[in-house]
Amino acid sequence: MTYQPPPKFYKNPGLAAVLSFFYMGLGQIYNGQLAKGILFIIAYTISWILMVILIGFITTPILFIYGIWDAYKSAEKINRDIAQQPSPPHGPAVN
Repeated sequence: MTYQPPPKFYKNPGLAAVLSFFYMGLGQIYNGQLAKGILFIIAYTISWILMVILIGFITTPILFIYGIWDAYKSAEKINRDIAQQPSPPHGPAVN
């Protein structure tokens, strides 16, 4: 019996960006950053509410673009971190 290392699950940066485009924070959640994703959802909701006093017309598009960019860059960083992890040696299992 040989040791099988666990598979490496890379994130798709394009998918993370598209998910954030359709629903703010979803790209971060896809990347495994649950707290950050929830924070983006809350901040985006507050930004929409702030449109009543006009400041939301500035904050909402900025937050929207930043959320997409962050999801993409975070997925790239996660992939770099996974790629740099040393893989365990392949050899016979030790009992």
